[in-house]
Amino acid sequence: MRNFEYLAPSQVKAAAQALSENDGVTAVLAGGTDLLSLMKQRVSNPQRVVSLRNITELRGISKEGRGIRIGAMATVEDLLGSKLAAPYTSLTHAAMGISSPQMRAMGTVVGDLLQRPRCWYYRNGHGLLAMHEGKSLVPNGENRYHAILGNKGPAYFVSASSFAPALIALGAKVTVANAEGERQIPVEKLFQIPGSEGERENSLKPNEIVTEIVLPDASGWKTATYEVRQRRLMDWPLAVASVAYKMSGNNISDARVVLGHVAPIPWRSSEAETALNGKGFNDGNAEAAGKAAVAVATPLSQNTAKVQLARIAVKRAVQLAGGKTVV
Repeated sequence: MRNFEYLAPSQVKAAAQALSENDGVTAVLAGGTDLLSLMKQRVSNPQRVVSLRNITELRGISKEGRGIRIGAMATVEDLLGSKLAAPYTSLTHAAMGISSPQMRAMGTVVGDLLQRPRCWYYRNGHGLLAMHEGKSLVPNGENRYHAILGNKGPAYFVSASSFAPALIALGAKVTVANAEGERQIPVEKLFQIPGSEGERENSLKPNEIVTEIVLPDASGWKTATYEVRQRRLMDWPLAVASVAYKMSGNNISDARVVLGHVAPIPWRSSEAETALNGKGFNDGNAEAAGKAAVAVATPLSQNTAKVQLARIAVKRAVQLAGGKTVV
């Protein structure tokens, strides 16, 4: 790990100011479960690290109107232990998928949103887009775990966030602060597909900090997250689906379907939502939603299996949200 300057201010404004003052590369430290690994591997080499550990207002989960607020320093364990978060079933499902006690204790919910891609090209120093002599190494390389949606290039990695699909389906927003003030944006708008090596996979500016996640009231919503994993312990999912919908009589309405680990951003499927809206809750319509979600998938040379896994994830998430027992 290379030398760096470490700051731990006690106020959000001071933390944002510390990011603004440094002309070099800066990084925000919350739980550190991703950043410290990147620094040890020298994939990330910040000149200044700004820790949020001393900012008490960023801790915990609290009531926010009819919804809830998750502070930037709230951990996965905090989420699982919170009665306020219990009605957000899809979020709880996602948290339960993080099985490591160490990750639950140290990793933060906001940090999960902002973790860098797990792409092995990126993690081994080939850059975010894995470019070599003007071409990506991914399409003709080892791409079993890469994107099947949103992968027209040059980005082929998959979004690594466990919580983003559920938060997007729930209509959550994040509050973003800098030295001048703050703004609030939907979680869906936090992510972007980079078009060049100089861009990142999120829309934050270098001097901005995500201070909280705000979720609306969950009353009336049926929600679930379903993950397909190769192993349950210490592994990332191969495909994830988070759904949220309401029931209008016997029919589904206001459906939101978001896939994870299959595209460079959490992938909202309008096709699956259309397949559900106005339809009854049954296995056939859940199956139809799964097929619709991957209808536009374009698998790479070695990841065709992810199409089937994503289809199954959507089907079972729809079923799970409606109260059906799935395996």
